[in-house]
Amino acid sequence: MAATNKTSLDVFTLLGFPEERILLSLLIGLIYTITVLGNLSVFGIVQVDSHLQSPMYFFLACLSLLDVCYSSVALPAMLANAITGNSKVSFDRCLTQLYFFVCFGGTECLFLAVMAYDRYVAICNPLHYIITMNKKVCSYFVAACWLNGMMNAVFHTMMTWKLTFCGARHIRHYFCDVLPLLQASCSDTYDSHVLLHVVTFFIGITPFILVINSYIRIISTILKIRSTAGRQKVFSTCSSHLIVVTVFYSTAIFNYNGPNSGHSFVFVRIASLLYSIVPPLLNPVVYCLRNNEVKRALRDVLTKSYILFKQ
Repeated sequence: MAATNKTSLDVFTLLGFPEERILLSLLIGLIYTITVLGNLSVFGIVQVDSHLQSPMYFFLACLSLLDVCYSSVALPAMLANAITGNSKVSFDRCLTQLYFFVCFGGTECLFLAVMAYDRYVAICNPLHYIITMNKKVCSYFVAACWLNGMMNAVFHTMMTWKLTFCGARHIRHYFCDVLPLLQASCSDTYDSHVLLHVVTFFIGITPFILVINSYIRIISTILKIRSTAGRQKVFSTCSSHLIVVTVFYSTAIFNYNGPNSGHSFVFVRIASLLYSIVPPLLNPVVYCLRNNEVKRALRDVLTKSYILFKQ
């Protein structure tokens, strides 16, 4: 079948949406609503509470804003497709979604490593914490994460834009991502796969190793705490953090860089849900609602809001 050049009128078909669209629509809508409200609540609380101005809460606010953006790339489009039953998407829209999904996903990979390093310094070197993690350093960390995430997205988007697509142009995914588009292409994707493997190492595997190293050092320090209650509290918090980031990194790495990556439609769907939907949904609970300072700030905000409402 002859290859065709891409135009703004080119249309791709997203595969995989089940027939039970009402149930799927309700589920997607519920997940997206909880994700956005949870993360915006954390962001707002950190901004208004003067006691939550340490580097840790600055990073939590940035993570919350990032997670709102990350979840907003795919979920609203998936919701619209599930409600309308229209799984068609233009090439321009597909490429735009690809850019932002890769940008926010790559930024989150780097950002979680920065947050793990922040916790390492706070727990293992508390006397140097304020000096090491000053406002300028924190701002540089955030800027570096976003810059690398955007550069990564530009590279992948440009490589995908150069591809040629043939025939029906079906995308075996719920949304536009790198591997499904490479599968749909009928041109040589060797360079794109090389880029994907290189990027996965620097933005996926390397940050994951740094996260694991930070938490190993944190746990070894926790074991030296004499207070059993204090040791259990810190260990419980760190273990929940570690579980979420491990799910995020491991599913993303194996999806993009594992054996026969992208060839199993079922695996791609499950992995995509785990690394693109679950972390933004759980991060407010794991990082914030188990935190006594955040819970205290939330109670204060709710109390003040109730008083103003009664007046």
